[in-house]
Amino acid sequence: MSGTASNRGADRQGKGPVLVVDYGAQYAQLIARRVREAQVYSEVVPHDTPVEDIAGRDPAAIVLSGGPASVYADGAPQVDPELFNAGIPVFGICYGFQAMTSALGGTVEHTGTREYGRTELAISGDGGTLHAELPGHHPVWMSHGDSVSKAPEGFAVTAATNDTPVAAFENLDRRLAGVQYHPEVVHSPHGQEVLRRFLHEIAGVRPQWTTASIVDETVAAIREQIGDRRAICGLSGGVDSAVAAALVHRAIGDQLTCVFVDHGLLRSGERTQVERDFVAATGVRLVTIDAVDRFLGALSGITDPEEKRKIIGREFIRVFEQAARDLQAEAGAAGEQIDFLVQGTLYPDVVESGGGTGAANIKSHHNVGGLPDDLQFELVEPLRALFKDEVRRVGLELGLPETIVHRQPFPGPGLGIRIIGEVTAARLATLRAADSIAREELTAAGLDRDIWQCPVVLLADVRSVGVQGDGRTYGHPVVLRPVSSEDAMTADWTRLPYDVLERISTRITNEVADVNRVTLDVTSKPPGTIEWE
Repeated sequence: MSGTASNRGADRQGKGPVLVVDYGAQYAQLIARRVREAQVYSEVVPHDTPVEDIAGRDPAAIVLSGGPASVYADGAPQVDPELFNAGIPVFGICYGFQAMTSALGGTVEHTGTREYGRTELAISGDGGTLHAELPGHHPVWMSHGDSVSKAPEGFAVTAATNDTPVAAFENLDRRLAGVQYHPEVVHSPHGQEVLRRFLHEIAGVRPQWTTASIVDETVAAIREQIGDRRAICGLSGGVDSAVAAALVHRAIGDQLTCVFVDHGLLRSGERTQVERDFVAATGVRLVTIDAVDRFLGALSGITDPEEKRKIIGREFIRVFEQAARDLQAEAGAAGEQIDFLVQGTLYPDVVESGGGTGAANIKSHHNVGGLPDDLQFELVEPLRALFKDEVRRVGLELGLPETIVHRQPFPGPGLGIRIIGEVTAARLATLRAADSIAREELTAAGLDRDIWQCPVVLLADVRSVGVQGDGRTYGHPVVLRPVSSEDAMTADWTRLPYDVLERISTRITNEVADVNRVTLDVTSKPPGTIEWE
């Protein structure tokens, strides 16, 4: 972070978001989520953002994230001291705490003692604003090699550990504070309260970012963007596109037409649910297009997963463009041109497609990296800054039924990316049957809310020997991929009860032709992604 900023005074209160400055932390997005859970809007910015640009966004506060570097290493990211003369409240976490210390004249040392994982925090004195009335000793989550040995002048030290003499400090006059540990993770049980106290009590930020306010602000932004023109929305059957469509419909009403494309890559019963439940809940105008032959033809012979995603994204857009032309022709010469395409893009989609801060392109999402260069629409993405749990709350606020809002996530490219190998009608029928059984059994066991989603993957290019009906079989395996997550940025495999797994396996191998083996994926994210392709 470099540049200069004028001193705005310690009593300034920015009207912009809380900015999380990312120093390469694995938890930067989680910090932003935790700020939002304190009912304050937040965004992530890179650490090399100049101070004048930071100040120009008029942030309500700044949080400096952790990171893997040492403040003394060559090329390590530093905090421009001018940041602390801008009158903006600042909170440092882990590396951000150390970089803040160094910039303000304190001392950071490589003591040779490291703290990783659960560590006992001892509160000093009255604990200051951040730790007042919390237990005198409580666990926190540490991950550092360097330590702050001397706080900057004017800062009160409010906590320590056996190996870290300065584990927290604060300067209320300047509205600056920091902690060595990670308050954003669940392993720091009082961490959310500490973060809340910084935001509300030290920074003075009012907790105004609620689900209702998200709806109101988003609807106003949509109206400003679209005006009196028309929009088209591609419904996939999932919660993201449904909530995006409901928001836009609230904003512009009949100027929106939703298009549901049956591309043949849907799960069992998907088309019926969209045509019945969503229309009943919103009253939106819906056009259904049967494009099965088009998509299967485009995917014929394709096995590379990235190519599949891009083909599906391209064909979606082409179908929408044709739908727009058809709707325009229906409206006649006097009708308004359809200029906008509504998409249910979420923040994790943007990050994984390389659109986040310093993010690598892990895979192209059909609605981000898979869009054609000659797109004929202006995009409307009302959920682009939100995480999945926030989207669900918005959906409920809009009055969508729980059958839609709490539906397991389903990728836009559908079952096409859950087939390892070429996508064919026969393989889709096999996977659709196996997927339906898994969903039925998970619902019957009352586990729908306990898991994030359970993709079923068909290893179409793999065969294994089996025995069914006293005869030898040479069938395909399927993979169950149950995962638990808050927002799909990270995930862990779900420990499903053995009896549920047994029922799923027995039914699939008995009822689905060509499948003679069911396997379980026990990989977390990272290193694996949730979907296989």
